[in-house]
Amino acid sequence: MKKLILALCIIGSQTMQSSHAAQGEELSGTLKKIKEKGTIVLGVRDSTKPFSFLTDKQDYEGYSIDLCLSIVKGIQRKLGMSQLNISMLPVTASSRIPLIQNGTVDIECGNTTNTAERQNIVEFSPTFYVSGSRILSKRSSNVQTLADLRGKKLAINSGTTHIKMISILNSEQKLGIDIVTSRDTAEGVLLVETGRVAAFVNDDIVLASLAGGSKMKDELVVSKDALSVEPFGLIYGKDDPAFKQVVDSSVTNIFKSGDIKKIYAKWFQSPALPHGQNLNWPMSPETQAAIAKVTNSSNPTDYAPLPKEQLAVAKKK
Repeated sequence: MKKLILALCIIGSQTMQSSHAAQGEELSGTLKKIKEKGTIVLGVRDSTKPFSFLTDKQDYEGYSIDLCLSIVKGIQRKLGMSQLNISMLPVTASSRIPLIQNGTVDIECGNTTNTAERQNIVEFSPTFYVSGSRILSKRSSNVQTLADLRGKKLAINSGTTHIKMISILNSEQKLGIDIVTSRDTAEGVLLVETGRVAAFVNDDIVLASLAGGSKMKDELVVSKDALSVEPFGLIYGKDDPAFKQVVDSSVTNIFKSGDIKKIYAKWFQSPALPHGQNLNWPMSPETQAAIAKVTNSSNPTDYAPLPKEQLAVAKKK
């Protein structure tokens, strides 16, 4: 299993002030563990561009990782540490939640959908992106809806919310779709490319990025209509209020300061991805609304676009 360890150093009066504060507090939970070990463990993904992915130089980069690195700085200041090691541990859709629950991973930096069911077992940061589930297929297949997949094979990553959603729709609509589980997004796209399945369901932006980087990009197409609304959050352990305060306040500060716009533009609207790929993917009204409201709600209806007046104000921030 690939594992990278970096070191983050913060030197200055702010660190010293935080050091005195940390010494006067009784640390517990994740903060205590990080302080004692001198290391924070981030769960990262190999192939979920632009959120978290492994580069040709074997480095982990992405939108979610940049957010996590900002949180790490906040944690380091909170603990008053002049140096904090960062261990990047690869996780999959199936392993990410168990590794958070057993304490192996402190924060998962990927594209995990916030659901009411998952909120019972892990904590979610404020929503930093709102996606939609869509279908990737070959253009020649003429697939735009689930009904177009009647009696065909459909790949879905194991351990994702898409499995339950598609299974329910498949049963209700009596489509007879043969669901094939894939280990990750790279494998799901490969199954489509090689014709072993008719289509692959995943988050729209992930599908767009992988299809755009595929050797068969002219033959692949993403469906126009979304099957669901998927609010993404960074996940970490439950029942740890001190750690929650640092994580959530760090994300909120990124939103309120306007830094989120720079981070978003870097990964979604510039050639920062491997081989100079530029997604040219403007921030959706739903994501703008989530950033303006600052919420970790699992309810899709809470991500309706803001009224035009509020949206205009949000854009200026």
